[in-house]
This record gives sequence, structure tokens and C-alpha cells, in this order.
Amino acid sequence: MSGVGHYGNGQPEWRGRPELSPAGRPPPPQAIPPGLLERPRRGGVLFTVLVSLAMLLGAGVMSLVLVGQDAPDALIIGVLLAALPVGPVIASFLWLDRYEPEPPGLLLLAFGWGALVATAAALILQLADQALLDTPDTWSAAVVAPITEEGAKGLFILLLLWFRRRVIDGVLDGLVYAGVIGVGFAFTENILYLGGAYVGGEQLGPGGLGSATGLFVVRGIFSPFAHPLFTAFIGLGVGFAVVAKNGRWRFLAPFLGYVAAVIAHASWNGSTFFGGGQGFLLTYVFAMVPAFLLLAGFAVWARYREGRMLTRSLNDAAGRGLIDGAEVPWLVRLPARRASRRFAKAHGGPVAERVMREYQQQAVELGFLHNRYLRGSAPADFAARGSQMVRRLRALRPYVLFPQPSGRAPVPAPWEGRR
Repeated sequence: MSGVGHYGNGQPEWRGRPELSPAGRPPPPQAIPPGLLERPRRGGVLFTVLVSLAMLLGAGVMSLVLVGQDAPDALIIGVLLAALPVGPVIASFLWLDRYEPEPPGLLLLAFGWGALVATAAALILQLADQALLDTPDTWSAAVVAPITEEGAKGLFILLLLWFRRRVIDGVLDGLVYAGVIGVGFAFTENILYLGGAYVGGEQLGPGGLGSATGLFVVRGIFSPFAHPLFTAFIGLGVGFAVVAKNGRWRFLAPFLGYVAAVIAHASWNGSTFFGGGQGFLLTYVFAMVPAFLLLAGFAVWARYREGRMLTRSLNDAAGRGLIDGAEVPWLVRLPARRASRRFAKAHGGPVAERVMREYQQQAVELGFLHNRYLRGSAPADFAARGSQMVRRLRALRPYVLFPQPSGRAPVPAPWEGRR
């Protein structure tokens, strides 16, 4: 390359133009410099340590709770049934997160936080409420549980925002982390409820596999999105705070998201105690289902809007010389991204595919950062981050091969116009 793009003095600049690699086979894998494919470290060691310690403590508490039931067969049934909806629900959130996939390690921590830390913290707080305030069971479930459970779940997103603020770029990122936390929480809670239904009791019915299966139909089939839905409001609030221009909203949006989560959760829990079965059914049909459909519709719209935003942002970056404009469709359009990775693998093997994947990921991250610059809500360190991203793109580019020769407009493909 004859020049390097950067964000000098807080403005995207370019000195010279990139020398585009010629069409043909990419360099053999051994020609790729050592360490090129290693992602730059983003810190966050303290965050990982704190969350890991909290998960160990939470695992200890929940292990005592589960083992204390002294019903291994019920525990096995509870785990097996509770695990069934986990995969499909998480897959739906990962589908939303395809433009800029979140780090698998952080998603695993989010699930573990919901399954171990949030459940243990909420349980301890609710037991403390029973011991100190002697709140009636109905009010504890309808009021105390939503306040404590949503607070415990939402704390992970706030910690992520504080220690790893670069990870959350907008509402979709907040929604994905909140959803995964909610899935983890529901998994452990379902183990307790389904195991209790299998054992049976005065308020749980006769017990057995039939009782556990009946409860699974309600919790695992008709309402598997309940906890992810509640916590999603917190994720939306945090995501909006990240991109908000007004400093007031950066503090107000997460709080309002928490309030909305508590209200939705309280309405759901309260319907089972106040109004009987009819109240629960009416709440499910006229509140939960419409809320879920609205949130799902918003998430799909946000995903579509994210694709348009990336196209606009990267085209602007290309106009400033930061990337080659002919590459933008192969960096943004999801079918084209997959096609380019297949092409790279076919012509250069697994290493070439990984180079393509890294190049696409880095370009998308640049697109998100550049969009915040265009919106006037760029973080304080955006110039240094932008320059680092452009340097990494510059280092990767000689080893990247797109299906069309670089510097030439791509031939219209069947997926053009699709997302």
C-alpha cells in the first residue's frame, strides 16, 4: 500500500490510495505472517475474573439447592426437559446477531451469569425478604421476584458496559446479551420447577413424569421466551444508551429498561395469583403474545436497519479512502459474505477462509464505529480505535481474495437486494 487510512485529529483521513491485490489465487497459507490472524486484545481481564468468581459462587449456591432436594431422578428429569428449549431460543438470538457476531466466550459468560449468578442472587434476596419482611408468597412472586431477578440479570449487561464497553454497539447487541442471560436464568429455574413437579406435593400435584411434562408444555413450549423477553427491555435500554447523543439518555435509558422489565415480569407473575387461571390466560393472549410479537418485529427491523446502516457507513468510509468501495457488498450482504468465504476456502484452503472472515469482521466493526462518528455519538477514543482497525485491514488485505477482482464493480449476483 502506498498510504494508510487513519482518523487523524478526530477526522477520518487518507494518505494515498490502496494498492489492490491482483485477481488470482491468494498466497499459500505459509506465506501469511505469523500472528496476523490473532485478534488484538481488548483487555477486560478484571471483568472476566469478576464474572468467573461470581459464577463459582453462584454454582455453589445452586448446587446446594439442587442437591438439597435429595431427588436425583427428579433432577435428571428437570435438566433434560429444561434443556430442550435452550438451543432453539439461543439460535433465534444468534440469528439476529449475524452482522457482527458477539464473541462466543462473552455469550457463554452471559448464559452462565443467568443460569448461576442471577438465579442464586435472586434466591438469596428473596429468602432475605421472607426472613426480614415476611412478605406474603403472592406479593413476593408478583413484586419481589421481578425486582430482584431483573436486577440480578441486568447487572451483567451493566458490568459489560462498564468494563467492555466496546463490545456493545447498539440495541441489537444489548438485546442479544439480555436474551442469552434470560435463557440461562430460565434454564436453571425450569430445572427447579420441573423437578418439583416430578416429585409432586400439596401445591404441585400428584407428581410423576406426567406432571413434569404438563408443566414443561406451559413453560418450555408456550412461554420459553418469557425471561428473555423481560430482560430484553434492559438490553434495549443499554443499547440505546450506547448510541444516544444526549448524555441524559445514557443514564436514563438503562433505568427505564429495567423498569419496563420489572413491570412486564410482575404482570406475568401476578396473573397467576390474581385472577386465577382466567387472568393468566388473558395476560398470556392479550399481553405476552403481543409483546413478544412486537419485540420480535422490532428485532427483525433493527437487524434489517443494521444492514442498511453498515452499507451506508462503509460506503462513506470508502469515499474517504479507508476501504475499497467495490468490496462493500461482499462485506455487508450476508449471502455474499458466505459466498466470499466459500470462494476463499475453495481457492486457498481453511486459512484463506479465516483471513476472509477476519477481514469481514474487522470491516464491519469499522462500519459500526464510523457510523457513530457520522451520527455525532462517537466515543472519546474513536480516533485511536479507527486507526487501529484500518491498520489491521491494511495488514489483512494482501491475503484476501474476493470472488470479483478488487477495484472492479462486482457483477450483479442473484442475492443482490436480499439480506
